Amino acid sequence: MAISNFIPTVWSEALLHSLRKKYIAVANCNREFEGEIREKGSSVKVCGVGNVTVSNYTRNTNMSSPETLSDNARELTINQAKYFNFQIDDIDRAQSMPRLMEAAMANAADALANEADKYVYGLYTDVTYTVTNEDATPQNVIDTLLAARTRLYKQNVSNADDIVFEVSPEIGEMLLKAKVDLSSDNTESLEAGCIGKIAGCSVYVSNNIQVTGEEDGNAHHCLARTRRAIAFAEQLSEIDAYRPELRFADAVKGLHLYGAKIFYPQEIVHMNFIVVEE
Repeated sequence: MAISNFIPTVWSEALLHSLRKKYIAVANCNREFEGEIREKGSSVKVCGVGNVTVSNYTRNTNMSSPETLSDNARELTINQAKYFNFQIDDIDRAQSMPRLMEAAMANAADALANEADKYVYGLYTDVTYTVTNEDATPQNVIDTLLAARTRLYKQNVSNADDIVFEVSPEIGEMLLKAKVDLSSDNTESLEAGCIGKIAGCSVYVSNNIQVTGEEDGNAHHCLARTRRAIAFAEQLSEIDAYRPELRFADAVKGLHLYGAKIFYPQEIVHMNFIVVEE
């Protein structure tokens, strides 16, 4: 592909499409927002409405005037800016290597998606409620997930289909060793990272779950949440092709802007699994 044939809009859309297929943490966020992302520091509005009041009805008595639902739109700041910048020597003469640029852009999508997912999972430090498993094993790992699910139910999250468990590969392995029935209605339709369901809630495994060292082992900071608990907004604000002055090569650079924030703290639980080193 000649550098002269590079169309930024087309490649930007292709890269965003690839990103969305790679996401795990971001895919389970609220992506509905208003506003335009121009640069780091921009803000967008994530919209919602207030709670509806339910009152007693008395026959032959007028109802009260309809309540006005408050618009609880809140601002989300775009505080992350990541870029990629790669070159491929003599792309014009490398046309014998099919889809060379597509492969390079796919690698860029992998790297950007990993960074965004790491950022979302890093928000565990802002979660107000934690369920801790001091010594996670295949025998007790499911108990922690069920405790988190119960907490969400007590917070009026009534639809299990809207709850996701996001765990590290080690915790995912324990679930499999526990011989939990991770059944799915349609295995072929499982999303990226999803290994099935437990108690009606989808289970996702991600290598981007935050892991920190503790005195007795490693703490795996997994999450149980609804798909609206965290809001995420992004924009590929720049994507350009150019010829490096000192190289016989074509190069592409891009800028990925995004931000994320917990908007419904009552709908997210931090599951702190301590994996004791043997």
